[in-house]
Amino acid sequence: MEQTAIKVTQVSKIYKLYDTPSARLKDALGLARNKNYREHQALRGVDLQINKGETIGIIGTNGSGKSTLLKIITGVLAPTGGTVEVKGRISALLELGAGFNQEYTGIENVYLQGTMMGFTREEIAGKMDDILEFADIGEFVNQPVKTYSSGMFVRLAFAVAINIEPEILIVDEALSVGDVFFQAKCYRKFEEFKEMGRTILFVSHDLSSITKYCDRAVLLNKGVKVMEGTPKEAVDRYKMALVEQKEAQRLENTALWKPEDSAGKWRDNISINPETLEYGDKRAEIIDFAIVDETGKLSNVIEKGAPFTIKMKVQFHEDVAEPIFAFTLKNLMGIELTGTNTMIEKKMFEPVKKGDTITVSFSQKMTLQGGEYLLSFGCTGYEKEEFKVHHRLYDVCSLGVVSEKNTVGYFDMESTVEIE
Repeated sequence: MEQTAIKVTQVSKIYKLYDTPSARLKDALGLARNKNYREHQALRGVDLQINKGETIGIIGTNGSGKSTLLKIITGVLAPTGGTVEVKGRISALLELGAGFNQEYTGIENVYLQGTMMGFTREEIAGKMDDILEFADIGEFVNQPVKTYSSGMFVRLAFAVAINIEPEILIVDEALSVGDVFFQAKCYRKFEEFKEMGRTILFVSHDLSSITKYCDRAVLLNKGVKVMEGTPKEAVDRYKMALVEQKEAQRLENTALWKPEDSAGKWRDNISINPETLEYGDKRAEIIDFAIVDETGKLSNVIEKGAPFTIKMKVQFHEDVAEPIFAFTLKNLMGIELTGTNTMIEKKMFEPVKKGDTITVSFSQKMTLQGGEYLLSFGCTGYEKEEFKVHHRLYDVCSLGVVSEKNTVGYFDMESTVEIE
């Protein structure tokens, strides 16, 4: 028991979801006559024991409860049920710049953060050189943090968190904001922490980091701890969870793409972005779409290096002389990374008649790095040399890429190395 750093026992968390602010206020004041909220169970009876000196990764789909669990461990949130025991000073980086005063300078925020963690001003001053050297944001340390870029935020926040000599370091996806050089510096610090016997707990979608740095990994899915084990075991199960599979045998029942299958829609197997940007004259309409993995299963998760197919089904409400079909993949910052269309690929269509339905398939190999991307579709064309947009769906769904090795940048050029 002396070697236990964190012990989580049957922890549950239920959020109350209200339709209006007034409903929330009435419930808080005890004025609601009836139950005026819906319950969302973010965590369900989670058990977890982390020993001193371990590096543990937590992975799972969006909404699986990862961040909620970290916030409960650090005391930011109270559990609805269960208990948490923590032995050791925690330094947590849960949200970008959380706790920073926007009007204070970087230096002032270092003192603010250190004081909140229990250090005296003299102790913080003694660590200041190490913090500023690690953050490496130059003269911006003397400027209000409201003028910082997101990268500067995370550099300073992480520098504070990692240089106050915590016994337990907890990080939630913060490193994904920094550039690749800063990330490398942070992971070198992780290695130093491991050698010093410190405990690290972090959430990441970068599965290569989970595999490389973690002693164990925990997989959460819809608030339930599915499993814990070696990083490789957890990553393998994560691939199932990403396609909403809790048990391995359910993979056998995953919907297969069948051109003759008219029951239901392919898109029903994908989480659709509620903020999809949609526009066009609707002379043609994208009525369905799918991402199909190398085994023929509908999935919005593709393994890096594997072949996959993107499909779109378009229904024509008017005659269209020369339709063009397209897809685009963006990163989460909205930068277009890749994509193509039937005109670029020299697959021109004959005139399409009103009432026709066409299915277009784009097949390729996944060379993007592991991470989350946004998929867009379009159907356009030319009418008397004038470009027309019939239907576009921007950022309609996500496409996740699972990778056990990420190179630098957005793409893997599949380099081979020879040493003579």
